[in-house]
Amino acid sequence: MRRSLFSSVLAGLALAAAVVVAGPAAAKSRIKDIVAVEGVRDNHLIGYGIVTGLNGTGDSLRNAPMTKQSMEALLERQGVNVRDANLNAKNSAAVMVTAKLPPFAATGSKIDVSVSAMGDAKSLQGGTLLVTALQGADGQTYAVAQGQVQTGAVSAGGASGSSISRGVPTAGRIAAGADVERETGFQMVAMSELRLSLRNPDFTTSRRIADAINSKYPGCAQAQNPTIVAIRSPAGMDMISFVTAIENLEVEPDGPAKVIIDEVNGVVVMGDDVRISQVAIAQGNLTISVQETPAVSQPAPFSQGRTAVVPQSAISIDEEKGKKLITLGGGASLKSLVGGLNALGVTPRDMITILQAVKAAGALQADIEVM
Repeated sequence: MRRSLFSSVLAGLALAAAVVVAGPAAAKSRIKDIVAVEGVRDNHLIGYGIVTGLNGTGDSLRNAPMTKQSMEALLERQGVNVRDANLNAKNSAAVMVTAKLPPFAATGSKIDVSVSAMGDAKSLQGGTLLVTALQGADGQTYAVAQGQVQTGAVSAGGASGSSISRGVPTAGRIAAGADVERETGFQMVAMSELRLSLRNPDFTTSRRIADAINSKYPGCAQAQNPTIVAIRSPAGMDMISFVTAIENLEVEPDGPAKVIIDEVNGVVVMGDDVRISQVAIAQGNLTISVQETPAVSQPAPFSQGRTAVVPQSAISIDEEKGKKLITLGGGASLKSLVGGLNALGVTPRDMITILQAVKAAGALQADIEVM
């Protein structure tokens, strides 16, 4: 029993040592999270329609003549002739209707639509969109929309002209407001070859994706460029089954060293691959303060003088002390860079200036992208 206990202790120590030596594993991502399948995407639809039932907040015929023309054409299709009549369009508004047709959407399925006013309508709240055909970029009708518009906004006005609004009352949505009438016709199951498009193009990542697929299905993937990896389904397997089998394979994505700077909000984001060459950095602030204190000057009695306000200025200069020159060795990592800048006590906006100066000195081995 003692020998068995001793062996268990040794095994535990060996396992702990192996864990310490191994260190943290590299972060990996599934192929489905870093690529998009060519052809599997949304299609944008657009249409022109009329919203009716508004409470006097619609278009005025003087500023929106298309509303009058649309109403006349609509009523004529219903057998009503109003060409020579004086229409009042305040309860109606011309709108643009947009939607996204999901990939593989079947005929009869429903999609959401967005509605926005084209003319000078004040609000679409409570209105109903009449039947509107939604076309794709090819001019074909893929869906038909109709329903009550939900704006999620509040607006009110008084007789004096004062008004208040919260949100955007001239734009709204209709949940499940359109029926799909036409499919895109993309038959993925019948395809023998397909292309995967990297969301963040990179030569190394593209090569790793192809290697991961070929390790399980030899000869089925080829990295064509930093963005495209072409795949071919193996014998006896359709494309749907093949994509399902490879999309959960894990790959370690790579990318160039990059520093993202948002000067408006003072945000700095740096990747782990950012490196710094030998460089020395010093940072300090010089503050000049000018304070104006008005003083009242009173004349002497019976001197015929006037009371006057005389400005008094106090100027002070404050230079921040205690900021030392720090040195970062060649090949310093992101941790060393952040630690050195924190040692200077710099703010995010000061850090932006320092990083741009280090880049100008040729010591920052990364691309700087300013948003």
